[in-house]
Order: sequence, then C-alpha cells, then structure tokens
Amino acid sequence: MNKMLEPFLPEIQKRVGADSIVSIHKMRSLWSDYGGIFRLKLHGSKAESVVVKCINLEQNKQHPRGWAGNRSHERKLKSYRIENYWYENYAEKLPLSVKVPKLLFSDYRPPFQILVLEDLSLSYPLLKSSCTYNEAQLVVKWLAQFHAHWMSSSAEGIWPIGSYWHLDTRPDEWQAMKDSPLKQRASELDAALNSAKYQTIIHGDAKVDNFCFDKTNQVAAVDFQYVGKGVGVKDLAYFLGSCFTDEECVLYESPLLDFYFQQLLTAAKIFNLQEKANLEKEWRDLYPVAWADFNRFLLGWLPSHPKLHRHALSKNKEAFSFIDNK
Repeated sequence: MNKMLEPFLPEIQKRVGADSIVSIHKMRSLWSDYGGIFRLKLHGSKAESVVVKCINLEQNKQHPRGWAGNRSHERKLKSYRIENYWYENYAEKLPLSVKVPKLLFSDYRPPFQILVLEDLSLSYPLLKSSCTYNEAQLVVKWLAQFHAHWMSSSAEGIWPIGSYWHLDTRPDEWQAMKDSPLKQRASELDAALNSAKYQTIIHGDAKVDNFCFDKTNQVAAVDFQYVGKGVGVKDLAYFLGSCFTDEECVLYESPLLDFYFQQLLTAAKIFNLQEKANLEKEWRDLYPVAWADFNRFLLGWLPSHPKLHRHALSKNKEAFSFIDNK
C-alpha cells in the first residue's frame, strides 16, 4: 500500500459507500514523480472500483528530461488546481457522447491532494499508444464535439491559454532552442493562435495515451491538467502527431481534417452557416501554426524527439507563409 494514500482511505471508503477496500494497485506514477494514480477495488459499493489520483504538492527536484525548477513546479501545482476545478465546474456539463470520468469527490491533506474518479476501465478498457485510421476517427469525433460544446466559452477558472507547451509558460525551453526562424518567430505563432476570433476550450494534452476505448467504437478522455481556452486545431495537431508516424500523417491528415470539421460544424449549433464557414477557414489556416508552435516547444525541450519528423517540420514553412500573408 502506498503511504501517501493511507490518510485518505477511511474517507474514500465512506464516501463511495464501500464495506471495505479490497486491494490497491498503483497504475502509474505522475509526471516527474509528483504522486501516482491508483485503482482501488471495493467490496459492498455500487462501483466495483474507483481510480484515485494522488498528488504530492511538495516541490520535486527530479525531472525525466532535466527541466526541474521553481517555474516548472509552480506550473504543475497550478495544473492540478485547475484539473480539480475543471471536474467540479465543467465536466458534468458535457453531453453524454463526450465521455470523461465523473469526479466522486476530492480531498486535501497537506502535502497531498486526491481526486477520486469513476474507473473508466470498467466500460472503456482499451488503451493505445498508436491508432489505426478508424480508431483515430473516434478520437477526432470526440475532440470535435468537445470543442463545439465549449465554443465561445469564457474559460473562467481554467487556463486562459490551454495546453502545456504555450510560450508564456515555456521561456526556458525557448531559450534553450538553437537560433532558427522558428525561435525568432515564436511570438508571432503564439500571437496568431491566441488572437483568433473563434476560441473554445481545448483539452490541452490530447495525446492518444489520454484516451480510453471501448469495444463498440466509443472513447473517453482523461487528464485535464492543461484544459483551457484555445483554437481546437491545437488539440487536433497534437493528437495526430501523438498517434501516427511520419508516413501515416502524410496519408491520413487531410481526410481527418475534413472529418474533424464535418463533425465540429455539425455539432456547433450556435453558429449560422456564414459563421461556420468563417470558423472553418480560420482554424484550417491555423492548423499548421498549431503544429509549428508545438515543434517550437519540442525543439527546446528535447530536440531529438521522434515527433519532430519530416511531416511535422514541414508545418513550420506553412505556418510562416500564413503569417506573412495575413
């Protein structure tokens, strides 16, 4: 049993209505070892298990890529506060077709914070590190419906700029970049994304690892630490880069872009036809900008990252061309 969970166990058992906690299994550690995610098997409860995200809020000097420091620590602490706020104030407003885990309750006992969540593995047992085209469509549909639901939201209480890599929070990684047009024009890319007319709430870390699949072509999403305001194509570009190889991106990008906008515009009922056309044009133009913006982060954070393949880097030129011709 992990020591960090011990103070919370009686309250968890009480709040979920269990006679006993049968077992505790650590599913994985949080990034930079800020805690862990655990599955608790229950006896006598309506649910046979729950998932507990347990966060150590004390500063951790370890980082798998060497990016430890106070700025990194404060960003992580804010991300956990925002995730808690998201589950308490936003998650239950989503339609049933845009599945996320239910927050059962949260608790804070310094220096630990917990989120007790619905165990999605009971209905969505499949996790993937890559996707077929059809599997990717399921996630793209989820993203499109998620973005459509929050279109024009003020994003109050969550990140004013969604995503973990945006420029304001990554000055160290920008400084570490070798001199290049991407480094010199980073602020232009950032401004183009953040000044877009059409904004929504984005997931902010929509990699394939953060989606769970069932056996009947449905998906659910987890991990909302970097949820916030932005253009939907930031999530889309990031997701496609997370699940496809260079060659697959070339093959699948165009049809998945078309599919995304088809799903988005069908679900975005608050807009008339002209507004939908304007939204699609703006976000299609910003798609390569979103990809180039993530390339900027990776080139400072880990320039040898496999996501920096030929197709990804080709987006830099497209992004500069768009900005030059605005």
